[in-house]
Amino acid sequence: MSLLDLSRQRPALVVFLRHAGCTFCRQALADLAEARHTIEAAGTGIALVHMGTEEEGQALTARFGLADLPRISDPDRRLYQEFELSRGSVSQVAGPRVWLRGLKAILTGNLVGTPKGDVLQLPGAFLLSDGKIVKAFRHATSADRPDYCQLAAWRESPGTGH
Repeated sequence: MSLLDLSRQRPALVVFLRHAGCTFCRQALADLAEARHTIEAAGTGIALVHMGTEEEGQALTARFGLADLPRISDPDRRLYQEFELSRGSVSQVAGPRVWLRGLKAILTGNLVGTPKGDVLQLPGAFLLSDGKIVKAFRHATSADRPDYCQLAAWRESPGTGH
């Protein structure tokens, strides 16, 4: 099922992940696992986009109890480019501020693994409704941590279509 199809069924929170070995990718999955009930209870679905193979995506999401969510394998990063998610500089993915947040993430159990995918690719999260981007969070650094519940909270205003 495409992102367009998913967003036509109900609003969809589409989360673009970093490479599977990234501590922040793992932290994002842990955050989504924790927020999932709240997001889905509000009527929003969740879909994940990753740079690995389908098998790698299945294994990674299974560790966080998210294997049943729709996943899109995008090793060529075409969707990342279509959603205007940039590749970061070294300081955006491994600068001092990123290291400090990375240490905190590691200490909460989100260990670093083997990089699989473009280590400079920055992630992002989007709320789609009927094929349109309603909200967007494009990471400035790999360490940014969006509030997925707040990002997913959206309802159409009467008479506006938004």
